[in-house]
Amino acid sequence: MAGTMNEIDGSKSGAPGRGDRRPGIIICAYDGDDTGWDLVEDLSGEIWSPAGARAVPVPAADPDALAATLAARLGSGDCRAVLLVGRTKADGFRVQMRAENRTLDYKHRLSSAGPGVARSTAPVADILRALTAAGLQADASSEAEEDAGSYLLYRVLADLPDGHLTPSIGLLRAPAPAGEAMVRKGVKAAASAMASHLTPLPAPRAG
Repeated sequence: MAGTMNEIDGSKSGAPGRGDRRPGIIICAYDGDDTGWDLVEDLSGEIWSPAGARAVPVPAADPDALAATLAARLGSGDCRAVLLVGRTKADGFRVQMRAENRTLDYKHRLSSAGPGVARSTAPVADILRALTAAGLQADASSEAEEDAGSYLLYRVLADLPDGHLTPSIGLLRAPAPAGEAMVRKGVKAAASAMASHLTPLPAPRAG
């Protein structure tokens, strides 16, 4: 393979090229052990992107460092969405709709001032339709699985900058037995559904 999500250079800024007004959608497989798939096209070596957006792969890292990285990317204004990708024990793909205010070990509240629950801002119904259209079994769940994915979902949602454009933040879980091709198909379907709701970046000011 051309390179897994964790082998794609995470140091690149992901900033759009000159004249490219497509908003960035961050795609992050947060589990460092889940390296069996990527978004690099087999022949061209280019990273796949959904229509109307730029895929910005962010590699797995320590959850706290990763949360800071994701917040910084969103804060830059060039990225308008985050798709976290992990695994589930469910039989099919699962879109997690909320995350709880819990520490990574789930023993304590993460924030005394933050809400008890943070809800995904991703277009869940559209993601489910896209997964189903791709021939994948899928559902949505309000149950937060106790792992880094739920922790990151809460952190990213709680750290969203104030503004009239709320970034789209979602967590897609692939079934544990799903192989490389199935996970890639699910990620592409979910990312495309999210990208369809994004608006172009503002045109650069002259001069």
